[in-house]
Order: sequence, then structure tokens, then C-alpha cells
Amino acid sequence: MPSGFRRCTLQAVLLACLCLTILPWRVNASILEKLRDDSDLSQAKSLRRLIPVRFYSLLEQNIIANSTLTLRPCTVFVPTNAAFQRHHGPTHVLYHITTTPMTQDQLIKVIPSDMGGNPSLYITKNRNGDVYVNNARIIPSLTVEMTNSLGMRQVMHVIDEVLVPLTPLPTAKIEFTNLDAFQFLQQADLMDIGDNRLRSYRSQVTLMRKENLYQSAGGHTFLIPVDEGFKQTTRSSLVDNKVIDGHVIPNNVIFTAAAQIEVPQTTAAFEDNLKVTVSFFKQKDGKMYVKSNTILGDSKHSTGVVLAEIVRGNIPVRNGVVHLIHRPLMIIDSTVTQFLQDNENGALRKFYDVIMDNGGEVLTDISNLGEITILAPSNDAWEAKEIQNIIRNREKLRNILNMHIIKDKLNVDRIRQKNTNIIAQVPTVNNHTFLYFNIKEENGEEVITVEGGGVNATILQADVAQTNGYVHIIDKVLGVPYTTVLGKLETDPMMSDTFKLGQFSSFNSQLNNTQRRFTYFVPRDKGWQKTKLDYPSTHKKLFMEDFAYHSKSILERHLVIADNVYTMKDLVRMTAATADSILLPTYRDSLKIKVEEEAGHLHDEYASHEWTGYVITWNYKKINVYRPDVECTNGIIHVIDYPMLEERDVVVNGGSYRIEINMCILFTNTLMLAIAHFLFINN
Repeated sequence: MPSGFRRCTLQAVLLACLCLTILPWRVNASILEKLRDDSDLSQAKSLRRLIPVRFYSLLEQNIIANSTLTLRPCTVFVPTNAAFQRHHGPTHVLYHITTTPMTQDQLIKVIPSDMGGNPSLYITKNRNGDVYVNNARIIPSLTVEMTNSLGMRQVMHVIDEVLVPLTPLPTAKIEFTNLDAFQFLQQADLMDIGDNRLRSYRSQVTLMRKENLYQSAGGHTFLIPVDEGFKQTTRSSLVDNKVIDGHVIPNNVIFTAAAQIEVPQTTAAFEDNLKVTVSFFKQKDGKMYVKSNTILGDSKHSTGVVLAEIVRGNIPVRNGVVHLIHRPLMIIDSTVTQFLQDNENGALRKFYDVIMDNGGEVLTDISNLGEITILAPSNDAWEAKEIQNIIRNREKLRNILNMHIIKDKLNVDRIRQKNTNIIAQVPTVNNHTFLYFNIKEENGEEVITVEGGGVNATILQADVAQTNGYVHIIDKVLGVPYTTVLGKLETDPMMSDTFKLGQFSSFNSQLNNTQRRFTYFVPRDKGWQKTKLDYPSTHKKLFMEDFAYHSKSILERHLVIADNVYTMKDLVRMTAATADSILLPTYRDSLKIKVEEEAGHLHDEYASHEWTGYVITWNYKKINVYRPDVECTNGIIHVIDYPMLEERDVVVNGGSYRIEINMCILFTNTLMLAIAHFLFINN
């Protein structure tokens, strides 16, 4: 045992003995005793419900805690009942006490605790203003401040988590107190950190002579990969000086509960020729992850994102906090297939499970592809109730899984390039199925969405880099419709003009009816913009509320209502069977069209066309189908390049006004004639 620790303990014991000679063996005048006995204290009842008897007992049984509460000013951090129920392992009561009384406003960034060796407590705030001590949030409404019988000022803060210091294993023969990050790395085999071992990373830190980085004074965040993350034999050799720098966030102590989610933090590997950030994110199941993003790389360090799960977090050390992660950051050395296999228990566990439950052929296909991009639904995405019936249909599920695979390396930069002035269309490995990327700004932040099979998903995590491609984690499973035709029309950025026209005449309201089956040929916004050039007067009138009757008639022409929906393949087959135009039932009449597939124009990996090969012939006009088969819960949408519109569709003799306006004009004219007639007679 270190001599300093022995002296500290001996002094505390002597002080406690002196206390016991002059005071009864109970904490008569401490803040906690006052709370327990004083019925006039307004917070006492709620505190008694929150604060466990176990913590009182620990205080009373600990001689040093007893003497501190009796004789000295102090601050006590008291965990709630719920915190104790979640906590497993011993409770170090002295780690919850400091001998300086501090209200929430007085708390400083680093506070020495009363535990042997005085290991630090770290005070941080999140963006909402919540105050944390290590990983525990202070509940401000339950803070108590008072003076004990000796005139000593004492403060109690109620916290939502038990404070856990770094301690050695019970079997360790040497006492360790208040280690810095490098000492922790050296002695990790003797520390109480579960089954985690850090030998591989420790060897590289020593080999690269980076001890000073982990010994540096101040407050930092250290991300240390465990040995499990070095299964690939060559991975250790890739941990060089810069990679080690990329695992340290300098001058910023970040505990997971207080972490700003998805906010990039600058690492020690942020310089002119290499720029690496790290950010935290959390899944709904509570698992916490970190990700490195190499924004600017070099010949040894590729750009892209690397994900790592925090397997044991919030380990306080003398110069900050340590989080153990399941694999090293920055290193891109696995294929997309290996990444999915590595995520068997990670952020994409359910995606991997669905692939394997479907026979695993999709994973084999992924392995056989060269460059590849996967749109991988998160674990939460698979919880949607609409998914369950699909999972049972093996053939349908196979098609849906293939909808998430792009035979190309497509990172965010390339999506931006493809998205210049258009919504980017990208083919998948599923035959004739395309994904549509859109980039927009929400609350000052860039948001990337992808639409496939009628589902519009948001990319939660982009550019998870692998040696042969990228993985983008999305929030929904593509190809499983979850909204009505109206819902899709209202939210899709490509269909906003058609939605606007339908609102003028209440035409849209019927599209929410789940008892009917709709096939809706929806002109995309660019199609309506083309009519502005072709028929400027007609276009202008259509987008005026006074002409709602005309816009409604035109939209009715595009809406097929039947007992079943018609996919593009159905319409091609029906056209081929008749060798002529087909008639489809609409709201008032019927729609006469031919639908053909022009094989020479089909979109493939080498094509530069913006459309899919399906062509509609209406009134001797050919209209390309831009997005076929957008599935909805009550129908299907085919996005077309141009509306089925003629210039004569909006012709109003003698002006263009609504009936109410015409009636007003007629009434006014009649009144004026009557007044004129009256004046004429009187004269």
C-alpha cells in the first residue's frame, strides 16, 4: 500500500476516533440525518422515496464518511433507489463525497473525492444544461444545502447513477489508486474491467513511443480498443502514431450520458495533412458507439467512417476518462461482408440475422461482388410491424434485401455530385429497381434521404468505409410500404407540385382511403416545369386556385381506381396481350394508354439516362416513366416525366374565375343597372 494512502487513512481513523470520544455513535447532526428526521423539510418525503436505506447504511458503517459528515464541510452525491437497482458490484461510498461544499453553480470541472488516493470526479454539462458528475446526472430539484450542528456547511446532490471508480481486481496483490491513462493501460490486466484485455493496443502504444499522450496532464477522453478487435492478424501492424492519436480527444472529458450525440470532436490526429474526428451515437437499445471520420486522409490512412461499439465505458482516470471499444478506429481493413459478420452483435445485428435466416445467399452475392455499397437498416428499423409479414415470405424478402445493395462504391461525396440539380437515381442489384437519393437541409444540418420501393429512409450514419465499398445505416427497411398514396405524395420532394394541385380542389383527400386500390401516374415536379415552357398560359392557370376545377379534372385522368393495382410489368403485359391501347378505369371515365418497355433504353450500370425504359403512349405522346412501382399501403405510384396534358385542357371563355367570383360580378352589374335605371326614371 502506498505510504501516502496509509497516512491519509490513518489520519481519517484518528479523526474518527476523536469524534467518537465526544459524540454518540450516530450521525446526529449530518445533512442526511437532518433529512431523515426533519418532517418540516419540504423535500424530505420525496427524498426518502428516492434515496435507498442501503446508502444510509453505507455512510453509517464507514468510519471516514461518518467523521466527515459529523466534523467537516462536504458535498455528498447520493444515488437514487433506481440507480442502486441498476448497479451491480460494490459501492464505494467515499467516492461519492468531497470535503468542499458546493452547490450546482459552484461545482468545478475536477473535484478530488474523499476516497483513498483522492481519485477525481469530473463535472460536465450537456447541451440541454444538465449537469453530470462522471456519468451521473444531478437532479437539481432535489439538491439540499444546510449547516450541521458544528456550523459546517454541507450540500447533498441526488444523482441518477452510482459513481464507479477505477479499482483493482479483488485478487490483485498490489493497491492502485488514481492512475493516469497510461498507468491504467499498463496495469489493465489487474484492473476490474471485466473480461476485456488491452495487450495488443498497449504493445503498439509502447512500440510507437506514445506514452506521453496517455500521461499528459489535464482532462482528455481516451478510446482504447480491446484485444477482441485485433482478431485479424495484420490489424495490429496498422496501428501507427497517427492511428493512436485518432483515439484521443484532447482537453475534453466526455462521459457517455453527457456526450453530445453525433457532434464531431477533434482528435489529436487533426493537422494539415490528416484530419480525424470522433463522435458518439446511441441506439434505442441503449448501446453506445463511437465513430471515427477521417475527413482528410493520406497514403496510409483512408478517408471514411469506422464504427466501434463501446464495450465498457466511463472508466475515470487521473487525466480524464477511458472508454473501451470493440475494435480500433480509423483502420479500414475489412470487406463489406466481413463488416456485416463482425456486426453479428452490433449496430447491424438484425440486418445480418435476416440475411442469414433467409438462407445466406444474399451474403454470398455480396461477397462475390467487387465494389459495393450497402444501405443497411438499423436494428430499430426491423421492429416496424409492417416488416413481420414480409420476413415470412422468402422470395419477397430476397428482393427487398437486394434493393439495399448497389454495385458501386457510393459515398456521400459521390451522392452530392450525382444530386447536383436533380434527385440522384441509382440502380440496385435487384432487377429494374432504383434508389433515389435526395439531399436537403434541416435546422442547418445536411440530411440525406434515400427512397426505394415507396419507402423514404434517412441515412443515420453515412460512409462506414470498407476495403471494397461503403455501408450507410438507414432508419427504415426499403421496399416495405408504410404510408398511403396521400402520405407518400405529401412527403416526397419529387411530387410536391402534384400534391399542391390536389390540395386546391380537395382531390387529395380520397388518397388516404385504405379501402380502395389506386394506381396513380404522378408527374414529377420537373414535368410540370416543362409544361411551363410548352404551355405557359395553361401552366399559369393550373397553379391558380381559381382553376381548381380544371386541375382536378386533369388529376382524375392520372388516377386509376380498381380492385387491384397495376405495376409497370402488368401494364406492359396487358398492352402486349391486346397489341393496342388498354383502357384503365379512372374516377369519371377511363384512361387509354399503351405501356411498353424499350429494352434499348433500360438503365444499367453503364447508362447515363435518367429513366428506366418504361414508356407510356397517351394521345400520340410518349411519356417516360421516371420511377416505376412506388408501393404504398393502398396503391402504387408511377412517377412520370410529363403530365398527360393538352393545352386545350384549360380554356375558359370570357375570363377565368371561380363560380363565386362570377356570381359576385353578376350581382354587382345587376345592381349598377338597377341604380342607373332608377336615376334615369327620376330624371
